[in-house]
Amino acid sequence: MKENNDAIGYLPEERPGFVKLLLYAIQQVIVMFPATITVALVTGFQVSTTIFASGLATLCFILITGKKIPLYYGSSFAYLTAIASMCAAEGFEKINGILPTEAIQYAQFGIIFSGFISIAAGLLVKFFGKKVVETILPASITGPVAMIIGLTLAGNALSDAIPNATEMTAETNVWVIVALITLLSTIVYSKYLKGVLGQLPLLLGVLTGCAAAGIFYFAGGINIFRAVPDAALDASIWKLGDGSIFAVPAFSLPKVSWTAVAAIMPIAIATIPESTAHMYQLDIYVNDVARKKGKKMKYSLIDMLDKNLIGDGICDMISGVVGGPAGTNYGENISTMAITKVFSVPVLIAASIIAMIVSFFTPLIKVIYGIPLAVIGGIEIYLFGAIAAQGIAIMIEKKVDMFSSKNIAVIASIMIIGIGGNYAFGGNIPFFGIQVPCIAGAAIFGIILNLLLSIGEKKKGNTQQ
Repeated sequence: MKENNDAIGYLPEERPGFVKLLLYAIQQVIVMFPATITVALVTGFQVSTTIFASGLATLCFILITGKKIPLYYGSSFAYLTAIASMCAAEGFEKINGILPTEAIQYAQFGIIFSGFISIAAGLLVKFFGKKVVETILPASITGPVAMIIGLTLAGNALSDAIPNATEMTAETNVWVIVALITLLSTIVYSKYLKGVLGQLPLLLGVLTGCAAAGIFYFAGGINIFRAVPDAALDASIWKLGDGSIFAVPAFSLPKVSWTAVAAIMPIAIATIPESTAHMYQLDIYVNDVARKKGKKMKYSLIDMLDKNLIGDGICDMISGVVGGPAGTNYGENISTMAITKVFSVPVLIAASIIAMIVSFFTPLIKVIYGIPLAVIGGIEIYLFGAIAAQGIAIMIEKKVDMFSSKNIAVIASIMIIGIGGNYAFGGNIPFFGIQVPCIAGAAIFGIILNLLLSIGEKKKGNTQQ
Protein backbone atom coordinates (compact mmCIF):
# COMPACT_ATOMS: atom_id res chain seq x y z
CA MET A 1 0.00 0.00 0.00
CA LYS A 2 1.26 3.43 -0.87
CA GLU A 3 2.20 5.76 1.95
CA ASN A 4 -0.16 8.51 0.80
CA ASN A 5 -3.00 5.98 0.89
CA ASP A 6 -1.99 5.01 4.44
CA ALA A 7 -2.22 8.66 5.42
CA ILE A 8 -5.93 8.63 4.56
CA GLY A 9 -6.47 6.02 7.26
CA TYR A 10 -6.79 2.31 7.91
CA LEU A 11 -9.87 0.15 7.44
CA PRO A 12 -10.73 -2.56 10.01
CA GLU A 13 -8.98 -5.37 8.12
CA GLU A 14 -5.84 -3.33 7.38
CA ARG A 15 -2.71 -3.65 9.50
CA PRO A 16 -0.18 -0.82 9.88
CA GLY A 17 3.55 -1.58 10.11
CA PHE A 18 4.82 -2.72 13.52
CA VAL A 19 6.05 0.66 14.79
CA LYS A 20 2.91 2.48 13.65
CA LEU A 21 0.71 -0.27 15.07
CA LEU A 22 2.45 -0.01 18.44
CA LEU A 23 2.09 3.78 18.56
CA TYR A 24 -1.57 3.68 17.53
CA ALA A 25 -2.22 0.97 20.15
CA ILE A 26 -0.55 2.98 22.92
CA GLN A 27 -2.70 5.95 21.93
CA GLN A 28 -5.84 3.82 22.29
CA VAL A 29 -4.73 2.59 25.73
CA ILE A 30 -4.08 6.14 26.92
CA VAL A 31 -7.48 7.26 25.65
CA MET A 32 -9.42 4.48 27.41
CA PHE A 33 -7.38 4.73 30.59
CA PRO A 34 -8.88 7.87 32.23
CA ALA A 35 -12.50 6.68 32.18
CA THR A 36 -11.71 3.05 32.97
CA ILE A 37 -9.45 3.95 35.89
CA THR A 38 -11.96 6.51 37.15
CA VAL A 39 -14.71 3.89 37.29
CA ALA A 40 -12.38 1.65 39.31
CA LEU A 41 -11.51 4.45 41.73
CA VAL A 42 -15.09 5.66 42.18
CA THR A 43 -16.56 2.17 42.68
CA GLY A 44 -13.64 0.89 44.76
CA PHE A 45 -12.72 -1.90 42.34
CA GLN A 46 -9.05 -2.86 42.01
CA VAL A 47 -7.21 -0.67 39.50
CA SER A 48 -4.95 -3.35 38.02
CA THR A 49 -7.80 -5.89 37.77
CA THR A 50 -9.99 -3.33 36.00
CA ILE A 51 -7.25 -2.61 33.44
CA PHE A 52 -6.68 -6.32 32.84
CA ALA A 53 -10.43 -6.96 32.48
CA SER A 54 -10.78 -4.21 29.86
CA GLY A 55 -7.93 -5.68 27.81
CA LEU A 56 -9.17 -9.27 28.11
CA ALA A 57 -12.77 -8.32 27.29
CA THR A 58 -11.65 -6.27 24.27
CA LEU A 59 -9.60 -9.17 22.93
CA CYS A 60 -12.52 -11.57 23.43
CA PHE A 61 -14.94 -9.10 21.80
CA ILE A 62 -12.76 -8.87 18.71
CA LEU A 63 -12.55 -12.67 18.45
CA ILE A 64 -16.30 -13.11 19.08
CA THR A 65 -17.09 -10.65 16.27
CA GLY A 66 -14.74 -12.34 13.82
CA LYS A 67 -12.09 -9.60 13.99
CA LYS A 68 -14.36 -7.29 11.99
CA ILE A 69 -15.59 -4.68 14.51
CA PRO A 70 -12.92 -2.22 15.77
CA LEU A 71 -14.25 -1.39 19.25
CA TYR A 72 -12.59 -1.18 22.65
CA TYR A 73 -14.44 -2.46 25.73
CA GLY A 74 -14.05 -0.41 28.90
CA SER A 75 -15.75 0.23 32.25
CA SER A 76 -19.04 2.12 32.09
CA PHE A 77 -20.07 5.08 34.27
CA ALA A 78 -23.70 3.91 33.98
CA TYR A 79 -23.12 1.30 36.71
CA LEU A 80 -21.58 3.59 39.34
CA THR A 81 -24.75 4.28 41.31
CA ALA A 82 -25.99 0.68 40.98
CA ILE A 83 -22.80 -0.69 42.53
CA ALA A 84 -22.89 1.97 45.25
CA SER A 85 -26.52 1.12 46.09
CA MET A 86 -25.69 -2.59 46.22
CA CYS A 87 -22.82 -1.92 48.62
CA ALA A 88 -25.04 0.26 50.79
CA ALA A 89 -27.73 -2.44 50.88
CA GLU A 90 -25.17 -5.08 51.90
CA GLY A 91 -23.42 -2.76 54.38
CA PHE A 92 -20.05 -2.57 52.60
CA GLU A 93 -17.78 0.49 52.71
CA LYS A 94 -14.53 1.34 50.95
CA ILE A 95 -11.31 1.07 52.94
CA ASN A 96 -8.53 3.34 51.69
CA GLY A 97 -10.52 3.75 48.50
CA ILE A 98 -10.89 0.00 47.85
CA LEU A 99 -13.98 -2.18 48.40
CA PRO A 100 -13.62 -5.35 50.49
CA THR A 101 -13.05 -8.39 48.27
CA GLU A 102 -16.42 -9.86 49.29
CA ALA A 103 -18.23 -6.72 48.09
CA ILE A 104 -16.50 -6.95 44.72
CA GLN A 105 -17.42 -10.65 44.50
CA TYR A 106 -21.11 -9.85 45.08
CA ALA A 107 -20.96 -7.11 42.45
CA GLN A 108 -19.34 -9.57 40.03
CA PHE A 109 -22.41 -11.78 40.28
CA GLY A 110 -24.69 -8.88 39.30
CA ILE A 111 -22.35 -7.84 36.48
CA ILE A 112 -22.37 -11.35 35.02
CA PHE A 113 -26.18 -11.32 34.96
CA SER A 114 -26.20 -7.88 33.32
CA GLY A 115 -24.58 -9.50 30.31
CA PHE A 116 -27.78 -11.43 29.59
CA ILE A 117 -29.58 -8.17 28.76
CA SER A 118 -27.23 -7.28 25.90
CA ILE A 119 -27.13 -10.89 24.69
CA ALA A 120 -30.95 -10.98 24.59
CA ALA A 121 -30.99 -7.74 22.58
CA GLY A 122 -28.41 -9.18 20.18
CA LEU A 123 -30.43 -12.38 19.70
CA LEU A 124 -33.53 -10.28 19.02
CA VAL A 125 -31.64 -8.51 16.23
CA LYS A 126 -30.22 -11.79 14.93
CA PHE A 127 -33.58 -13.54 14.56
CA PHE A 128 -35.81 -10.58 13.66
CA GLY A 129 -33.31 -8.39 11.82
CA LYS A 130 -31.80 -5.00 12.48
CA LYS A 131 -35.10 -3.48 11.33
CA VAL A 132 -36.33 -4.25 14.84
CA VAL A 133 -33.57 -2.10 16.32
CA GLU A 134 -34.00 0.57 13.64
CA THR A 135 -37.69 0.75 14.53
CA ILE A 136 -37.01 0.94 18.24
CA LEU A 137 -33.77 2.93 17.92
CA PRO A 138 -33.90 5.14 14.80
CA ALA A 139 -31.27 7.82 14.20
CA SER A 140 -33.56 10.34 15.92
CA ILE A 141 -32.83 8.39 19.12
CA THR A 142 -29.29 7.04 18.63
CA GLY A 143 -28.07 10.48 17.52
CA PRO A 144 -29.21 12.42 20.61
CA VAL A 145 -28.23 9.50 22.89
CA ALA A 146 -24.69 9.75 21.49
CA MET A 147 -24.83 13.50 22.06
CA ILE A 148 -25.88 13.24 25.71
CA ILE A 149 -23.21 10.59 26.33
CA GLY A 150 -20.63 13.21 25.37
CA LEU A 151 -22.38 16.22 26.88
CA THR A 152 -23.11 14.62 30.26
CA LEU A 153 -19.37 14.03 30.55
CA ALA A 154 -18.64 17.71 29.97
CA GLY A 155 -18.56 18.32 33.72
CA ASN A 156 -16.02 15.53 34.18
CA ALA A 157 -13.81 17.03 31.49
CA LEU A 158 -13.86 20.54 32.97
CA SER A 159 -13.48 19.38 36.56
CA ASP A 160 -10.38 17.46 35.49
CA ALA A 161 -9.04 20.38 33.45
CA ILE A 162 -9.76 23.08 36.06
CA PRO A 163 -9.19 22.40 39.78
CA ASN A 164 -12.07 23.22 42.11
CA ALA A 165 -10.26 25.78 44.25
CA THR A 166 -11.61 28.99 45.77
CA GLU A 167 -8.19 30.68 45.68
CA MET A 168 -5.72 31.00 42.85
CA THR A 169 -2.40 29.41 43.70
CA ALA A 170 0.70 28.58 41.70
CA GLU A 171 -0.44 24.98 41.50
CA THR A 172 -3.94 25.80 40.23
CA ASN A 173 -2.46 28.16 37.65
CA VAL A 174 -0.07 25.48 36.43
CA TRP A 175 -2.95 22.99 36.34
CA VAL A 176 -5.04 25.21 34.04
CA ILE A 177 -2.07 26.12 31.84
CA VAL A 178 -1.14 22.45 31.35
CA ALA A 179 -4.75 21.59 30.48
CA LEU A 180 -4.86 24.38 27.90
CA ILE A 181 -1.52 23.36 26.43
CA THR A 182 -2.76 19.78 26.13
CA LEU A 183 -6.06 20.76 24.51
CA LEU A 184 -4.66 23.31 22.07
CA SER A 185 -1.65 21.23 21.07
CA THR A 186 -3.91 18.22 20.40
CA ILE A 187 -6.20 20.35 18.23
CA VAL A 188 -3.23 21.79 16.32
CA TYR A 189 -1.73 18.33 15.81
CA SER A 190 -5.01 16.86 14.52
CA LYS A 191 -5.53 19.84 12.19
CA TYR A 192 -2.08 20.42 10.73
CA LEU A 193 0.04 17.28 11.09
CA LYS A 194 0.04 14.94 8.12
CA GLY A 195 1.00 11.33 7.53
CA VAL A 196 1.81 9.11 10.51
CA LEU A 197 2.08 12.03 12.96
CA GLY A 198 -1.34 13.25 11.82
CA GLN A 199 -2.76 9.96 13.07
CA LEU A 200 -1.25 10.38 16.55
CA PRO A 201 -2.65 13.73 17.75
CA LEU A 202 -3.95 12.48 21.09
CA LEU A 203 -0.77 10.64 21.99
CA LEU A 204 1.29 13.67 20.99
CA GLY A 205 -1.07 15.94 22.92
CA VAL A 206 -0.65 13.84 26.06
CA LEU A 207 3.14 13.85 25.65
CA THR A 208 3.11 17.63 25.15
CA GLY A 209 0.97 18.14 28.25
CA CYS A 210 3.22 15.85 30.32
CA ALA A 211 6.29 17.66 29.01
CA ALA A 212 4.79 20.99 30.08
CA ALA A 213 3.96 19.57 33.52
CA GLY A 214 7.54 18.26 33.75
CA ILE A 215 8.97 21.68 32.93
CA PHE A 216 6.89 23.30 35.67
CA TYR A 217 8.01 20.61 38.10
CA PHE A 218 11.74 20.90 37.41
CA ALA A 219 11.75 24.68 36.95
CA GLY A 220 9.38 25.69 39.74
CA GLY A 221 8.98 22.63 41.93
CA ILE A 222 5.22 22.43 41.27
CA ASN A 223 4.19 18.78 40.98
CA ILE A 224 0.82 17.88 39.44
CA PHE A 225 1.74 14.28 38.56
CA ARG A 226 -0.23 11.57 40.39
CA ALA A 227 0.62 8.40 42.31
CA VAL A 228 -1.11 5.00 42.51
CA PRO A 229 -2.78 4.47 45.92
CA ASP A 230 -0.88 1.94 48.07
CA ALA A 231 -4.12 0.07 48.70
CA ALA A 232 -4.22 -0.86 45.02
CA LEU A 233 -1.42 -3.38 45.59
CA ASP A 234 -2.60 -4.82 48.89
CA ALA A 235 -5.09 -7.31 47.41
CA SER A 236 -2.77 -8.67 44.69
CA ILE A 237 -2.91 -12.47 44.66
CA TRP A 238 0.89 -12.64 44.21
CA LYS A 239 3.67 -10.04 44.26
CA LEU A 240 7.31 -10.18 43.38
CA GLY A 241 8.94 -8.91 46.56
CA ASP A 242 7.12 -5.79 47.70
CA GLY A 243 5.19 -5.55 44.43
CA SER A 244 7.02 -2.45 43.25
CA ILE A 245 7.93 -4.19 39.97
CA PHE A 246 5.49 -7.03 39.39
CA ALA A 247 2.12 -7.79 40.96
CA VAL A 248 -0.59 -10.11 39.68
CA PRO A 249 -3.96 -8.28 39.59
CA ALA A 250 -6.39 -9.02 42.44
CA PHE A 251 -8.55 -11.56 40.62
CA SER A 252 -11.60 -12.86 42.50
CA LEU A 253 -14.49 -15.24 41.85
CA PRO A 254 -18.12 -14.06 42.04
CA LYS A 255 -20.40 -14.85 44.99
CA VAL A 256 -24.15 -15.25 44.73
CA SER A 257 -26.05 -12.04 45.55
CA TRP A 258 -29.56 -11.46 44.21
CA THR A 259 -29.41 -7.96 45.68
CA ALA A 260 -26.53 -7.25 43.31
CA VAL A 261 -28.50 -8.71 40.40
CA ALA A 262 -31.51 -6.50 41.19
CA ALA A 263 -29.31 -3.38 41.46
CA ILE A 264 -26.91 -3.94 38.58
CA MET A 265 -28.64 -6.05 35.92
CA PRO A 266 -31.28 -3.46 34.80
CA ILE A 267 -28.58 -0.84 34.11
CA ALA A 268 -27.50 -2.86 31.07
CA ILE A 269 -30.58 -1.48 29.32
CA ALA A 270 -28.79 1.89 29.19
CA THR A 271 -25.79 0.47 27.36
CA ILE A 272 -27.85 -0.93 24.45
CA PRO A 273 -28.76 2.46 22.90
CA GLU A 274 -25.21 3.62 23.66
CA SER A 275 -23.63 0.58 21.99
CA THR A 276 -26.04 0.85 19.04
CA ALA A 277 -25.20 4.54 18.63
CA HIS A 278 -21.52 3.64 18.64
CA MET A 279 -22.08 1.19 15.75
CA TYR A 280 -23.82 3.86 13.70
CA GLN A 281 -20.97 6.26 14.44
CA LEU A 282 -18.40 3.67 13.47
CA ASP A 283 -20.22 2.74 10.27
CA ILE A 284 -20.33 6.35 9.11
CA TYR A 285 -16.65 7.06 9.70
CA VAL A 286 -15.33 3.73 8.39
CA ASN A 287 -17.31 4.10 5.15
CA ASP A 288 -15.99 7.65 4.80
CA VAL A 289 -12.40 6.35 4.98
CA ALA A 290 -13.26 3.58 2.49
CA ARG A 291 -14.64 6.15 0.03
CA LYS A 292 -11.55 8.33 0.34
CA LYS A 293 -9.32 5.32 -0.27
CA GLY A 294 -11.39 4.30 -3.30
CA LYS A 295 -12.33 1.01 -1.67
CA LYS A 296 -15.59 -0.69 -0.77
CA MET A 297 -16.13 -2.36 2.59
CA LYS A 298 -16.46 -6.13 2.25
CA TYR A 299 -19.17 -6.14 4.91
CA SER A 300 -21.56 -3.73 6.62
CA LEU A 301 -20.82 -2.87 10.23
CA ILE A 302 -24.49 -2.09 10.89
CA ASP A 303 -25.38 -5.60 9.70
CA MET A 304 -23.16 -6.89 12.54
CA LEU A 305 -25.17 -5.09 15.22
CA ASP A 306 -26.35 -8.42 16.64
CA LYS A 307 -22.77 -9.64 17.08
CA ASN A 308 -21.84 -6.31 18.67
CA LEU A 309 -24.60 -6.57 21.28
CA ILE A 310 -23.94 -10.25 21.97
CA GLY A 311 -20.22 -9.49 22.24
CA ASP A 312 -20.97 -6.67 24.69
CA GLY A 313 -22.95 -9.02 26.90
CA ILE A 314 -20.32 -11.74 26.86
CA CYS A 315 -17.66 -9.14 27.67
CA ASP A 316 -19.67 -8.05 30.73
CA MET A 317 -19.61 -11.66 31.85
CA ILE A 318 -15.87 -11.99 31.19
CA SER A 319 -15.13 -8.81 33.11
CA GLY A 320 -17.41 -9.95 35.93
CA VAL A 321 -15.72 -13.34 36.20
CA VAL A 322 -12.21 -11.90 36.73
CA GLY A 323 -13.27 -9.02 39.01
CA GLY A 324 -13.66 -6.03 36.71
CA PRO A 325 -16.58 -3.56 36.49
CA ALA A 326 -19.33 -3.83 33.88
CA GLY A 327 -18.83 -1.81 30.74
CA THR A 328 -19.47 -1.29 27.06
CA ASN A 329 -17.58 -0.29 23.94
CA TYR A 330 -15.95 3.10 24.37
CA GLY A 331 -16.97 6.35 22.69
CA GLU A 332 -13.57 7.81 23.58
CA ASN A 333 -11.83 5.19 21.46
CA ILE A 334 -14.30 5.69 18.60
CA SER A 335 -13.59 9.43 18.78
CA THR A 336 -9.88 8.67 18.60
CA MET A 337 -10.42 6.53 15.51
CA ALA A 338 -12.66 9.19 13.96
CA ILE A 339 -10.02 11.86 14.53
CA THR A 340 -7.06 9.73 13.38
CA LYS A 341 -8.89 7.66 10.71
CA VAL A 342 -7.20 4.53 12.10
CA PHE A 343 -9.93 1.84 12.37
CA SER A 344 -7.54 -1.10 12.23
CA VAL A 345 -8.67 -4.14 14.26
CA PRO A 346 -5.04 -5.29 14.71
CA VAL A 347 -4.36 -1.97 16.46
CA LEU A 348 -7.09 -2.71 19.01
CA ILE A 349 -5.82 -6.26 19.46
CA ALA A 350 -2.39 -4.78 20.27
CA ALA A 351 -4.03 -2.22 22.61
CA SER A 352 -5.85 -4.98 24.51
CA ILE A 353 -2.62 -6.96 24.93
CA ILE A 354 -0.74 -3.86 26.09
CA ALA A 355 -3.47 -3.14 28.67
CA MET A 356 -3.19 -6.66 30.07
CA ILE A 357 0.61 -6.43 30.25
CA VAL A 358 0.41 -3.04 31.95
CA SER A 359 -1.88 -4.50 34.64
CA PHE A 360 0.90 -6.85 35.83
CA PHE A 361 3.77 -4.36 35.91
CA THR A 362 3.51 -1.82 38.70
CA PRO A 363 5.90 0.72 37.08
CA LEU A 364 3.79 0.76 33.89
CA ILE A 365 0.61 1.31 35.92
CA LYS A 366 2.39 4.13 37.76
CA VAL A 367 3.53 5.74 34.49
CA ILE A 368 0.07 5.75 32.92
CA TYR A 369 -1.75 6.55 36.15
CA GLY A 370 0.81 9.27 36.82
CA ILE A 371 -0.41 11.31 33.85
CA PRO A 372 -1.60 14.60 35.41
CA LEU A 373 -5.34 15.06 35.72
CA ALA A 374 -4.88 18.39 33.94
CA VAL A 375 -3.57 16.54 30.87
CA ILE A 376 -6.45 14.08 30.99
CA GLY A 377 -8.91 16.98 31.32
CA GLY A 378 -7.47 18.72 28.27
CA ILE A 379 -7.84 15.55 26.21
CA GLU A 380 -11.34 14.88 27.57
CA ILE A 381 -12.62 18.27 26.42
CA TYR A 382 -11.77 17.28 22.86
CA LEU A 383 -12.84 13.63 23.11
CA PHE A 384 -16.15 14.12 24.90
CA GLY A 385 -17.04 16.96 22.54
CA ALA A 386 -16.22 14.70 19.60
CA ILE A 387 -18.62 12.06 20.95
CA ALA A 388 -21.41 14.65 21.02
CA ALA A 389 -20.49 15.87 17.52
CA GLN A 390 -20.71 12.31 16.20
CA GLY A 391 -24.31 12.20 17.42
CA ILE A 392 -25.05 15.10 15.09
CA ALA A 393 -23.21 13.25 12.31
CA ILE A 394 -25.52 10.24 12.78
CA MET A 395 -28.63 12.39 12.26
CA ILE A 396 -27.13 14.14 9.23
CA GLU A 397 -26.00 10.85 7.65
CA LYS A 398 -29.41 9.24 8.21
CA LYS A 399 -31.22 12.36 6.95
CA VAL A 400 -33.34 12.84 10.05
CA ASP A 401 -36.17 15.27 9.27
CA MET A 402 -35.57 18.14 11.68
CA PHE A 403 -38.86 19.76 10.67
CA SER A 404 -40.86 16.76 11.87
CA SER A 405 -42.78 17.54 15.05
CA LYS A 406 -42.31 13.92 16.16
CA ASN A 407 -38.54 14.03 15.73
CA ILE A 408 -38.27 17.38 17.48
CA ALA A 409 -40.30 16.04 20.42
CA VAL A 410 -38.16 12.89 20.70
CA ILE A 411 -34.81 14.66 20.33
CA ALA A 412 -35.79 17.48 22.69
CA SER A 413 -36.99 15.05 25.37
CA ILE A 414 -33.84 12.91 25.20
CA MET A 415 -31.54 15.91 25.33
CA ILE A 416 -33.23 17.63 28.27
CA ILE A 417 -33.82 14.49 30.34
CA GLY A 418 -30.25 13.29 29.72
CA ILE A 419 -28.45 16.57 30.28
CA GLY A 420 -30.89 17.95 32.87
CA GLY A 421 -30.78 14.74 34.88
CA ASN A 422 -27.01 14.91 34.97
CA TYR A 423 -26.70 18.51 36.11
CA ALA A 424 -29.82 18.75 38.29
CA PHE A 425 -29.56 15.41 40.07
CA GLY A 426 -25.94 14.34 39.60
CA GLY A 427 -26.69 11.68 37.00
CA ASN A 428 -29.62 9.82 38.60
CA ILE A 429 -33.18 11.08 38.31
CA PRO A 430 -35.49 10.36 41.28
CA PHE A 431 -38.58 8.76 39.70
CA PHE A 432 -41.31 7.42 42.04
CA GLY A 433 -38.70 6.42 44.60
CA ILE A 434 -36.36 4.84 42.02
CA GLN A 435 -32.99 6.34 41.07
CA VAL A 436 -32.92 6.18 37.25
CA PRO A 437 -29.57 6.83 35.48
CA CYS A 438 -30.13 9.90 33.30
CA ILE A 439 -28.83 8.34 30.06
CA ALA A 440 -30.92 5.20 30.57
CA GLY A 441 -33.96 7.29 31.51
CA ALA A 442 -33.56 9.59 28.50
CA ALA A 443 -33.10 6.66 26.12
CA ILE A 444 -36.07 4.69 27.48
CA PHE A 445 -38.36 7.75 27.45
CA GLY A 446 -37.26 8.57 23.90
CA ILE A 447 -37.91 5.00 22.74
CA ILE A 448 -41.40 4.92 24.25
CA LEU A 449 -42.29 8.39 22.97
CA ASN A 450 -41.06 7.58 19.46
CA LEU A 451 -43.08 4.35 19.34
CA LEU A 452 -46.24 6.10 20.56
CA LEU A 453 -45.88 8.93 18.05
CA SER A 454 -45.21 6.43 15.25
CA ILE A 455 -48.58 4.69 15.62
CA GLY A 456 -50.44 4.99 12.32
CA GLU A 457 -47.53 6.74 10.63
CA LYS A 458 -46.52 5.89 7.07
CA LYS A 459 -42.87 5.63 6.05
CA LYS A 460 -41.60 8.09 3.47
CA GLY A 461 -38.65 6.77 1.54
CA ASN A 462 -35.41 6.38 3.43
CA THR A 463 -35.80 9.55 5.46
CA GLN A 464 -36.00 9.01 9.21
CA GLN A 465 -39.42 10.16 10.36
